[in-house]
Amino acid sequence: MEGREMVYTEANKKADMKYKKAHIKRIPLDVQKEKYDEIKAAADKAGETVNGYIKKAIEQRMENENGSVE
Repeated sequence: MEGREMVYTEANKKADMKYKKAHIKRIPLDVQKEKYDEIKAAADKAGETVNGYIKKAIEQRMENENGSVE
């Protein structure tokens, strides 16, 4: 598929919404802007997204406190 762009259709959108409804739970997280900037900078430095950085931090803490998560 090199050189081709993926088209995001209504069917794709419906499938994504169905998957998310069945498998994803959102966790609202409010932080002060200054703290977000710190998290963003740390995530950038680690080559990760803010979302991925936070998820990894949660996993590491759970492993440290409870042993293996999975």
